[in-house]
Amino acid sequence: MHILVVEDERKIAEALKQGLEAEGYRVTTAASGEDGYFCLTTGEYDLMLLDLMLPGRDGLEILSTIRVKGITTPILVLTGRDTVEDRVRGLDSGADDYLVKPFAFPELLARIRLLLRRGPAEQQHLLKFDDLEIDLLTHKAHRDSQLLDLTVKEFELLAYLMRQQGHVISREMLAQNAWQVRERSTPLDNVIDVNIARLRRKVDGPFERKLIRTLRGVGFCLGDVDHG
Repeated sequence: MHILVVEDERKIAEALKQGLEAEGYRVTTAASGEDGYFCLTTGEYDLMLLDLMLPGRDGLEILSTIRVKGITTPILVLTGRDTVEDRVRGLDSGADDYLVKPFAFPELLARIRLLLRRGPAEQQHLLKFDDLEIDLLTHKAHRDSQLLDLTVKEFELLAYLMRQQGHVISREMLAQNAWQVRERSTPLDNVIDVNIARLRRKVDGPFERKLIRTLRGVGFCLGDVDHG
């Protein structure tokens, strides 16, 4: 099981990482809400531990953004905010559970086991657009009921495009979210273009109706651009 820990206090993050890895979990850490969001949208995680008091965009804002994008990874909020209003806001924003700091590590483990057993509903792992469908659980993609033979990177790109359907995706966004590189470069742009071209051949090549669009000088889009 792969757990993403989003915590800006390094000592806490390291303690969680060491403790969870000792229990057999694979752990990735992120020190800000933005980094955590990038990790979650480009990787595969079974659970996210999310602190609310983060630099830049706080945990609640990131949590809301994640749920709006249709990402259903179970999220356990870890925070020092202990009022009823804070707990309600966290749960209403899309958290699956809420644990107040300081907490006992055995209780954290129990909460994690519960969420991992429960998991998100299977249908929430299906992303659909037109006659295109991908399953985030099985990593399979179909168009018009035909299985698409995608590489891991092509599947990640398609999942990102489907989560952002109707919006223009720039090469800079793909560099950050699909390759986790903050600074664009000409070689990376070339890699992005090659991967998009390969994905388009598999998704659109055999079909009369084309779904993946290139907006010259701007980026890419799945479907028509939403100007609203």
